[in-house]
Amino acid sequence: MREVSPRPLLGPDVFSSKSLALQAQKKILSKLASKSVANMLIDDTSSEIFDELYKVTKEYTHNKKEAHKIMKDLIKVAIKIGILYRNSQFNQEEVATVEKLRKKLNQTAMTMVSFYEVDYTFDRNVLSALLHECQDLVHGLVQRHLTPRTHGRINHVFNHFADVEFLSALYRLDGDGRPSLKRICEGINKLLDEKVL
Repeated sequence: MREVSPRPLLGPDVFSSKSLALQAQKKILSKLASKSVANMLIDDTSSEIFDELYKVTKEYTHNKKEAHKIMKDLIKVAIKIGILYRNSQFNQEEVATVEKLRKKLNQTAMTMVSFYEVDYTFDRNVLSALLHECQDLVHGLVQRHLTPRTHGRINHVFNHFADVEFLSALYRLDGDGRPSLKRICEGINKLLDEKVL
């Protein structure tokens, strides 16, 4: 499963250990993007948020296998983007997209927390639209780097989390997801304070 094609300026007889190492690293991680590997590559706060997202997803879908698949796809996509970024694989235009995505994620995170902290302000359409904007930016960012299969994973993740019915269930004042939403928002606040988001 080839994710990153070698740079076009390299001919078929030119060996690039950096390109090969990047491909190997991505291949290994795509096969091993389990919770234990994710915990090594994703900080503790993000990991806790992911655990709570898994709980509310499982509760909402009534399907442990589907909830696991959504979270696995989320972790795989996050790791692959992280690897591309750390290995300076993004061109100037994509670096600008990274900045737009960072700002959009920050806006989405602050909106999520605000909707939780201030009763009766929740608007599922606003939050869904923000998440879909993030989805479009992620697709644009990895267009040149990742396979259609990964684009499918991106859609799988965002189509679930941006679903207005899921968001309504998550934010229901008397809903079962309220304790998890509290922990998710506490984690997001921590990431915002630490300037991670």
